[in-house]
Amino acid sequence: MNKLRSIVIPFVPIIFAFNACSEDASNDAETVSETDNEETVTELHAAFSAFNTDAVTIYLDGSEVVIETTGLPDHETVYWGEGHELYKEEPDVAVTPSIMSSNNNATVIRVDATPDLTGNQVDTQLNTIGIAVSGSSIFNDQEGNGPLDEAAASLDWTGAHIGPGVYHYHLEPKAFTNDDDNLVGILLDGVFLYGRKCSSTGTYPTDLDISGGHYSATQYTDGEEEYHYHIINEVYSNTGSYLAFAGPYQGY
Repeated sequence: MNKLRSIVIPFVPIIFAFNACSEDASNDAETVSETDNEETVTELHAAFSAFNTDAVTIYLDGSEVVIETTGLPDHETVYWGEGHELYKEEPDVAVTPSIMSSNNNATVIRVDATPDLTGNQVDTQLNTIGIAVSGSSIFNDQEGNGPLDEAAASLDWTGAHIGPGVYHYHLEPKAFTNDDDNLVGILLDGVFLYGRKCSSTGTYPTDLDISGGHYSATQYTDGEEEYHYHIINEVYSNTGSYLAFAGPYQGY
C-alpha cells in the first residue's frame, strides 16, 4: 500500500506547461503495454488535459504521475485580495488572515498512474488530499481538529478558503463544477474526482460506494468503464453545498 504524500515547496517563478512523457505523446488516451504481466503506462491519461496549464505541470516518472502546481487558482475569489484582477468582493465571507501569495501555495504530489483498487480502504488525512483542475488543493471534510461546519463562514463562493498554508476546496468547487459531470481533479490515490452527475447517464449515479465511487465511462475514457469518484449529491451540514471528498480512498 502506497503512503499518502504531498509536499509543499517554496515557490520559484516558473512558467508551467502541460508535459507528457515524450515529445510525440498525444495525451489523448492512456496507452498500456503488457510486460511480464505488469502494466506499464506510457502516456498520460486524457483527463489530465483538463488541468489549468498556467498553474500545473504533469508528467510521468516510471509508474507514477508527478503533479507540480503553483496552487494558485484560475478563478475569482475574495482570497486574491483587493487590487488583484481576480479579486471578487464577498462581504459575507469571514475572510481568514492570509491572502494569495506566490510563496506558500506551491505543492507537489505523486500518484500511481494505475490506481491499485485491490488493497485496503484508507482514510483521508488533513492537508492536501488531491489537486483540482484549477491548480489548487482539495481538502477533506475536516478543519483543523474539528468538523468543517465550524469554519463554514470562511468559505468563499466556490467552497474554498486559506488555512493552513494553501488555498483549498472543501466543498463542490462551483467555479468549475456546479451540478454537472465536469472533472474536479485527481486525489492522492490516483483516482479522478468528478462532479455530482455521471457522464454516461447525465443524471446522479445511484450505485456509488462509500467513497462516492463507481465504474462507468467518462468523457475522457472513449467508452471504456473506469473507476472514479463523484461529489456525492448530499448537502453537507449548514454549508448549503456538497463535500468535495470525505473518503476513504479506494486506490491504495
